[in-house]
Amino acid sequence: MGDGIGRYRGTESKLAHWLRRRPRKSAADVPSREDLLLAVASAGLPLAPAAYPVGYRCSCERIGCPTPARHPVSFAWQTQSTTDSAQIQRWAEAQPQANFITATGMVHDVLDVPLEAGRAALERLLGEGVDVGPVAESGDGRMLFFTATRGTPEDEDEWWPCELDCHPETMDEHPGLRWHCRGSYVLVPPARLPGDLGVGWVRGPEHPLPDPLTLLEALTDACARHADQLDDDHDHHSVAWPLSR
Repeated sequence: MGDGIGRYRGTESKLAHWLRRRPRKSAADVPSREDLLLAVASAGLPLAPAAYPVGYRCSCERIGCPTPARHPVSFAWQTQSTTDSAQIQRWAEAQPQANFITATGMVHDVLDVPLEAGRAALERLLGEGVDVGPVAESGDGRMLFFTATRGTPEDEDEWWPCELDCHPETMDEHPGLRWHCRGSYVLVPPARLPGDLGVGWVRGPEHPLPDPLTLLEALTDACARHADQLDDDHDHHSVAWPLSR
């Protein structure tokens, strides 16, 4: 008994010593909001200012805003979106509480899945050695996989806008995988949502954008399993992600 306690105390002492030696991050080591936004722009993802939460309401002050703190502040967000660091810095300084969106379908697309499905797919993909790009988690239950865009085909008839996949008015009909492409957007970290929720990086924008088809099978399989689980639980609801205002 005494030897056991002695061994435990020795382990505890080594652990305490190791913890004391661990480097601690100072406030200066933590990237600022502006630094994080500029890193996104440096990766080539165009940004534009978005609304932000005011308590459980939206800063746009629209009564009954359907996507509080999740939509751009300007109806011209597609043409306004930019990677220009000076402009982004001006926006960030002038609107210190604002979230930012990135317009998809220009440089990148986003595959948007339920959080549990996304985590399972991410573990599978990394385990298989697949080059996964930037990934973000949203506190309202979604995971975002950033990929290269499909590009504009020579035949415009072969293209479909994002609204044909999932439109804001029909988002509840698309609880599984949502493909954000031309005409859509997502919030980029760091972003705040009502109820002290947020959007943060799991894998940052320094990771190269992969071909979406390299992720698609794992994501669709994980979403199918997630849907089966929801059916078993008699729960068919999922948090909707905004696409356009």
